[in-house]
Amino acid sequence: LLQPAVSVGNVGQLATDLVISTLNMTKVGYFYTDCLVPMVGNNPYATAEENSMELSINAEVYSLPSKKLVVLQIRSPFIKNKYRPFCQTLLSWVKSSKCARVVLLSSSHAYQRDDEQLLGTPLRYLLTPDLQKAVGGLMQELNWKEMEKVAAYPGINDTEKVLHIPGGGITKLLFTESCSEGIQMAVLLKFCSEGDNIPDAFALVNYLNEWLQLIKSEVNTSSQWKIPSSWRLLFGSGLPPALF
Repeated sequence: LLQPAVSVGNVGQLATDLVISTLNMTKVGYFYTDCLVPMVGNNPYATAEENSMELSINAEVYSLPSKKLVVLQIRSPFIKNKYRPFCQTLLSWVKSSKCARVVLLSSSHAYQRDDEQLLGTPLRYLLTPDLQKAVGGLMQELNWKEMEKVAAYPGINDTEKVLHIPGGGITKLLFTESCSEGIQMAVLLKFCSEGDNIPDAFALVNYLNEWLQLIKSEVNTSSQWKIPSSWRLLFGSGLPPALF
């Protein structure tokens, strides 16, 4: 199961858009919940006038059996105080659906990094203990950087470290709940700022592809991903025509 967190810059959601659009995934259902702000809109992945008027809602499920991949796309923010009920419902669905692994695409405020997090790549990962046993070695081979823990009380007690993901929405809660429930989950995130987050989305989806090889490519580049038609309405002025 691949899904985004509703986080800073909507980077996870944009990266998920690229996966669904590029792999031409089939919509197989909806994730019904009262934890998200209701919304409805046209088909974000329309390829012709015939399917452009299909309706989409706030949480939809897409499938690609050939890659054993299911994607849950979330398109609206959470209602206040509904984070925990959503996480409980989601993890219950993950268990009942027998999802082998969950990959959460997220982001975190770049301006709230500590000194250690300022070094090197802006991309980070987290693995639950159950998934660490299975793929921890591969992450080291890829030379990926694990999300650093930061001082719980900076300047007062720098020895006590905690996981801190500012701007990450449900990321920390969903990860810690998965740890306690024995669910194999990976979090892939990028430090970023609000603005034109298209480059962040490409960076995150290329990061994902390094591991899962959703599309075959010797070198990860932006041009290999298919831009959803809906992006024209949001980012059209900032994207070269060649991308469509």
